[in-house]
Amino acid sequence: MRVAVRARGAGCELSPPPFGAGSDFVRDGKSFQHSLRVLLMDRISLLTRSLSLAPSAAAAAATTVASGPLPSEKVCLIGSGNFGSVIGKIMAENVKLRPDVFDPEVKMWVFEEMINGERLTSIINEKHENVKYLPNIKLPKNLIAHPTLLNAVEGATLLVFVVPHQFVKGICDQIRGTLRSDARAISLIKGVDVSAKGLELISDVIKEHLRCDVSVLMGANIANEVAEEKFCEATVGYKVKENGLMWKQVFNTRYFRVTTIDDVAGVELCGALKNVVAIAAGLVDGLKYGDNTKAAIIRIGLSEMRKFSKQFHEGVKDETFFESCGVADVITTCFGGRNRKVAEAHVQTGKSFEQLEAELLNGQKLQGTLTAREIYMILAPKNLTGEYPLFTQVYRICYEGARAATIIDL
Repeated sequence: MRVAVRARGAGCELSPPPFGAGSDFVRDGKSFQHSLRVLLMDRISLLTRSLSLAPSAAAAAATTVASGPLPSEKVCLIGSGNFGSVIGKIMAENVKLRPDVFDPEVKMWVFEEMINGERLTSIINEKHENVKYLPNIKLPKNLIAHPTLLNAVEGATLLVFVVPHQFVKGICDQIRGTLRSDARAISLIKGVDVSAKGLELISDVIKEHLRCDVSVLMGANIANEVAEEKFCEATVGYKVKENGLMWKQVFNTRYFRVTTIDDVAGVELCGALKNVVAIAAGLVDGLKYGDNTKAAIIRIGLSEMRKFSKQFHEGVKDETFFESCGVADVITTCFGGRNRKVAEAHVQTGKSFEQLEAELLNGQKLQGTLTAREIYMILAPKNLTGEYPLFTQVYRICYEGARAATIIDL
């Protein structure tokens, strides 16, 4: 006798046994009944196992259908300082909301340091907090710290640079030739580079080294306030519109509102030059010259920012200076940023900017003084210092020992 079992959907069907003249079951009725009972029990057991497996198979099939295409974008954050950690928080929260677009994990390259005998990367990954640069702010669990740069960038399609601008070339040299062909980058770095070529934007440095499209993000963003999810705005400057819109998806939240504009140079220069204006504002605060003087310094500074940007880079748009990266960032930095803070302390204590950077910034870098020097290196050979009196005076106070009070000798 044979009992055929045929799978149908989630269950099985028993076919009746064929009886023929040669069948053993015909010759012995008792043997037939016993054997049939055993065979049926065996087939019922098989049927039960088939039925128990079917739901799992169906669930697996359903999961495969529901998951759809794999996400195509993988985000890597290069830098983990104060603002870098804040941006990492934002990005890690956003990628979870769009699993159809983004890989759920954001890798963050961390320059390894020892904090009370523990590695900073271990602290971030175990306690989900950057205790040195962003204490008391919880970071998402899908923001993963990596001490090795090459491991962090592996497989990334979206690279986010948030490091002091003097380290950019070295970082790019390490990762050049290791990136995916479809990788794009964005710079949140507020500075410029001066070489034999003259003024060079950090975004252009990255583009030249990595051979990929580079956008920029700047804005009125005091890091701790963003970390506390207080409403603010930022500006993405792009050259490729599709990439600008992609970066907006990466950063935009209910409390960090992102706008886009086709002006990489204008957005980036605003982010760099406003730190020089903030040094001037801090000097005014330290001298206790009052709000009228500070307002005048801000206006003059914004005017020189616009003039410098348009003179040294073609295509900079006037409307960029009315975005968050422009006037809003100047105001915020002149009232609450680290450059203003250190400049005020310089007047009050008489200490050098270098010493105050070490004492007050907890390992962060002071960008305003360095940018002032780089601007002067561009202006002086062209005999243009007289056309930029505020920028020039900040340089002389920072590097030539001029008195802080001369900040108003314009």
